[in-house]
Amino acid sequence: MFSLKEISAVTLTLFAIIDILGSIPIIIQIRQREGGINAEVATLVAGMLMVAFLFLGQSILSLFGVDFQSFALAGAIIIFLIGMEMILGVELFKHNPLTGTGSIVPLAFPLIVGAGTMTTLLSLRAAYQLPNVLAGIIVNLIFVYLVLKSSAWIERKLGKAGEDILRRVFGVILLAIAIKLFKSNF
Repeated sequence: MFSLKEISAVTLTLFAIIDILGSIPIIIQIRQREGGINAEVATLVAGMLMVAFLFLGQSILSLFGVDFQSFALAGAIIIFLIGMEMILGVELFKHNPLTGTGSIVPLAFPLIVGAGTMTTLLSLRAAYQLPNVLAGIIVNLIFVYLVLKSSAWIERKLGKAGEDILRRVFGVILLAIAIKLFKSNF
């Protein structure tokens, strides 16, 4: 049932997609604009969105007549493009992090749980057992919470160069994951 290998793979995949460390500049900007971030609310809402999409995503796909393998291939392409974004430092997916206010919008959605996370969840559900995907979500939510709680400290310690290095490393990991998903669902 529970597999440490699968939980690790799911955790690392979601960690790279959510890219909470790469989002620190946006988190800091939200904190400054709002006067603070409610890490508990943002984490709870993000968790509910991920779990809801994990369970209802298949029904939504069925409604449109799309099978898991097709969605997984589409997810692999999106993950690949997100990885390219991270490595090349270009913006392929346009988003405005300043729309909405508070810890829910834009922090929980779409910053933490955006289209990439949702697509990845369905791709992961096609590739791994459900309990391992849920465990990976929980591990990521714990990490998201810790980052949100300590974003000011992280900002001081990481610096711009550290953030750029992390973004590129996780970009390469995403490319490898996308290729793996493509190969396993083709």
